[in-house]
Amino acid sequence: MTLDLGCNSIDDLPLVELDATAQAELVRAGRVTPEELLDAAITRIKRLNPALNALSASAFEAARERARTNAGDGAFAGVPTLLKDLIAYPGQPLGLGSRLMSGQIAPAGSPYTEALDAAGLVVLGKTTTSEFGLVGTTEPLVTGKTRNPWDLSRSTGGSSGGAAAAVASGMVPVAHASDGGGSIRGPASLCGVFGFKPTRWRTRSAGLPKDMPIAAILSEHCVSRSVRDSATWLRVTETEDWAEPLPEAADLFANPPRKLRIGFYGLDAFGNLPDEAARAALEQTITLCHSLDHTLVPVEGPLFDGRVAAHAVYDIMAMTTSAMVDYLAPGLAPDAAIACLEPYTLTLIEHARALPPSRFVEAAAEIAAAGDMAQAALDDVEVLLSPTIPFTAFPLGTISPDCPLQVIRRHFERSAAYTAAASLAGWPAMSVPLFWTEEGLPVGSHFAARAGEDALLFQLAFQLENAAPWLPRLSALSRTLACRKS
Repeated sequence: MTLDLGCNSIDDLPLVELDATAQAELVRAGRVTPEELLDAAITRIKRLNPALNALSASAFEAARERARTNAGDGAFAGVPTLLKDLIAYPGQPLGLGSRLMSGQIAPAGSPYTEALDAAGLVVLGKTTTSEFGLVGTTEPLVTGKTRNPWDLSRSTGGSSGGAAAAVASGMVPVAHASDGGGSIRGPASLCGVFGFKPTRWRTRSAGLPKDMPIAAILSEHCVSRSVRDSATWLRVTETEDWAEPLPEAADLFANPPRKLRIGFYGLDAFGNLPDEAARAALEQTITLCHSLDHTLVPVEGPLFDGRVAAHAVYDIMAMTTSAMVDYLAPGLAPDAAIACLEPYTLTLIEHARALPPSRFVEAAAEIAAAGDMAQAALDDVEVLLSPTIPFTAFPLGTISPDCPLQVIRRHFERSAAYTAAASLAGWPAMSVPLFWTEEGLPVGSHFAARAGEDALLFQLAFQLENAAPWLPRLSALSRTLACRKS
């Protein structure tokens, strides 16, 4: 089902259609207060969340107090935002998308959330995610289905589906997200927003020990309505000792990329072609890049054994999940586990407990080897272009935590078949919303570059945004959603 258009704009629309950078500029100029920005976001959330189900928890009163007293004058001074419910923020629930964590409140944050506070962002709640971020859709049993703003019968993808839905619908202009194989970029593609994954280790710690194998493929960042918001978010969260700090967004915009050699490919890591809509999006993006005077050449794409890598990631996820559940709920009885945890999570734990301890090291080595093999794909080109996800947003219920194991694994392999290489190799990568189907569903285009070339990707993103702006579509969606009767 879609949403009906046909009413006049409402008072909060001029604010929700602005990106975070513009909202912060209004605050610094004294034209709007942080409280006014916050009230507009809260009004929007209360109107839309019953239909979209993008929030797992709200903290409106705490956010109001921060907006009144402590928004500061940082890059995002007074701008309301949401955090994915896989990251701790002091005083707010930490549910991890699981019934196991119901009612748990985080006592502290992390260097990452401290950086967001210092930038002036006002956190007003948490967004939905799959249990422990494990499933490629956002339909956890604890909060229910999160719905795609472009079509309420469809999924947002996962695991950052709540964040993507919140930004696409205009609840907030930018929201935290995380990516372990495509969990930022996939939902960004399905929801028509900009999704960037930074270079490995570029950002501050969000609390995960660096020596955990899963940490090497996990990135913290955001989904946004504009490129400049994403670039600024990275500037304020990158490690203080990064060798070449990211230039300011205005400088990246003012300095377009040199003529690039872009390698494009359609076959994924398993030798499959994307669906018709994703093929059309790729062809249109190739044409757009040609028009911007870049050289486009066909390539094979990252070459590594996709099935070996997928199996290794599956084993690492299983062992990490098992250890995490043991830590969060030591001595949890089998009956209690069955009552609290989703079927897929229980299957992972069962699988992990059947593995020998040596498998942890072996799987980590296989993941590292796949990343090393993938590096060769950038030997003769500066940027790689492919689909982000090989299909458009799929109907809710297609994939869910109570589906059979093989269904979930096949979906994971299919949906991450283009995005996983950047995670394995540690590259920066982005999904750029450049195409919509005749039915009005967005399809992202995926770009990746060598580790450390985040600035180059942002320069290209600014160029693409200027040549084929997507904000008008998001603004139209905002008006459509505003007119919907709850």
